[in-house]
Amino acid sequence: MRPLILVASALVALAAPALAESPNGGPIAPSIADAVAASTRTPANVARDRYRHPAETLAFFGVKPGDTIVELWPGGGWYTEILAPLSKAGGGTLYAAAPWEKGLNRIREWQGAKPDLYGAVKLAEFPATGAGPKVPDGSTDVVLTFRNVHNWRFGGTDKTGEAFRQIYAMLKPGGVLGVVDHRLPEEMDSALEEKSGYMKRSSVVAFAEAAGFKLAGESDVNANPKDTHDYPDGVWTLPPSLAQKDVDRAKYLAIGESDRMTLKFVKPAP
Repeated sequence: MRPLILVASALVALAAPALAESPNGGPIAPSIADAVAASTRTPANVARDRYRHPAETLAFFGVKPGDTIVELWPGGGWYTEILAPLSKAGGGTLYAAAPWEKGLNRIREWQGAKPDLYGAVKLAEFPATGAGPKVPDGSTDVVLTFRNVHNWRFGGTDKTGEAFRQIYAMLKPGGVLGVVDHRLPEEMDSALEEKSGYMKRSSVVAFAEAAGFKLAGESDVNANPKDTHDYPDGVWTLPPSLAQKDVDRAKYLAIGESDRMTLKFVKPAP
């Protein structure tokens, strides 16, 4: 039977952030609660916390403010808005790693506009090809990837495997890989992984284990039982993309963001 860690409770009032509980039943550190509550976050991003549960998710992965953290493929920077103040407050190091250089354009814009908040974020190429700086091997405490494994899968199984191998190399022994991605039910056709944006849990675990990782736990904090996983434009039918625009808009808004797996892997110590 696969391990299942349930959310004990949602985030409580911001006046007492330490009373909130993580998916493993322990308190959410004030440092994480403060970063999630940061006034520098975009209001539209804050509105999506109810789907993405950032405080609970980061607590489950064991993220600490003094860690060396790598965020892979940050895209529009939804999690970067949380990780940057967390890392700054704790004296940690935050890398944003993505295809060089286009995948880091948003972070570069922020570094120019808000150097006090984002200037210390280090930029790296991922997957590393030699076009830009890479995250040094054996240097990282935590690697985080949010809704990206399916993108690697679109490039084929070999590229997905190479991505996991590079992640394994950048982590210290005992380091953590945290994965959140759109979940495809195991009974559905695996071919959907190539176009729908959904991935089977078994597929993600297989790629990670092939690279040397061990599954350390999983949580349903980002699960959505309303998601039927069978839409005309795949996962992008649901918010925030709403690829069908006004067609059945109310229906898809009522479903909310996708059903997501939240998996924690560890690089074994020698």
